[in-house]
Amino acid sequence: MKSNLPDAQNKKDIRNIIIDKVGIKDIRHPVVYIDKNMNKIPTVGNFTMTTTLPKHLKGTHMSRFVEVLNEDSFEFNVDTFHKIVDKTCEKLDSKNAHVALDFIFFRTKKAPATGVESIMDYKVNFYGENIQSKSNLIIKVEVPVTSLCPCSKSVSDRGAHNQRSNITIKVRLINGKSLYIEDLIDIAEKNASCDLYSILKREDEKVVTERAYDNPAFVEDLVRDIAIDLNKNDNIDYYRVESENFESIHNHSAYALIENNKC
Repeated sequence: MKSNLPDAQNKKDIRNIIIDKVGIKDIRHPVVYIDKNMNKIPTVGNFTMTTTLPKHLKGTHMSRFVEVLNEDSFEFNVDTFHKIVDKTCEKLDSKNAHVALDFIFFRTKKAPATGVESIMDYKVNFYGENIQSKSNLIIKVEVPVTSLCPCSKSVSDRGAHNQRSNITIKVRLINGKSLYIEDLIDIAEKNASCDLYSILKREDEKVVTERAYDNPAFVEDLVRDIAIDLNKNDNIDYYRVESENFESIHNHSAYALIENNKC
């Protein structure tokens, strides 16, 4: 629909300065994530969408970012997320676009002894960019796990202290390659002392308690073991793995980080 009203955004700017990123931040929108088994998982996404503003333009068209989200039902996975970034370029008539999406990924897990099913939630971030027609996708997943202290186990006659730990894995995919959220969650959970469950019966509590006791791990062990798996993965060219262990016998956390640009 054409309008006779003035368009201030398209006015010429005389300050001659490029704005690297301009757009909208923290807009919530319903999304559907398609998981590894092609299940459709509804959730709510929090978007930040930006483009680069040329030096000669006064402003961008903010409403067009929202229009991108509202044009179609938003279903995506790692292979199709780039489409929303490409559409942002087209809608804003820009050669560069950046889309960050935070959402909760829900996964059904079976308790280790009884098989009782419950839903676990994981924080996920997708960051996609299209720079001069070149696409990149970075995925970040936060995975809560259990860690049991090897030192405590070695010096104590009865038991060992354990704590919940938060593992964060951030990876950049090689163009044309795929990697599912579930793959990153699996890497984190298998390298922990034990993984977490929403529902555990007594039989399950026995299993997870003994499993953690049999697999003690320092915060250093967690990030190193995960790094070994990520080093073997040919679908990524960069990763950053962090672990924060919320200590149960100290009023501080233990923390470790490994970052590797595999290029």
